[in-house]
Amino acid sequence: MYCKRCDKYYPLKQEKISIGQVLNEKKKEVIVFKKGEEYSELPKTKIMCPNCENTEAYWWMQQTRSADEPPTIFYKCTKCGYSWRSYG
Repeated sequence: MYCKRCDKYYPLKQEKISIGQVLNEKKKEVIVFKKGEEYSELPKTKIMCPNCENTEAYWWMQQTRSADEPPTIFYKCTKCGYSWRSYG
């Protein structure tokens, strides 16, 4: 075995060496919708759609950047289906 720090070789006492690292996996939540009902379960808010000027949209929040920054708010128009975002 070779050490990159001290440039020395060390004899191995075993033929096999296993080096590993335990990673903490983050659990992700998956939301499943029925076909045609993708957004009906989401909350609605009064905001003007930049596409059709409708005044109601579905909204949801998602952490798209690092944890020390505010989450991104996504909107989807209830009339035309146009989607846009707001960076908090």
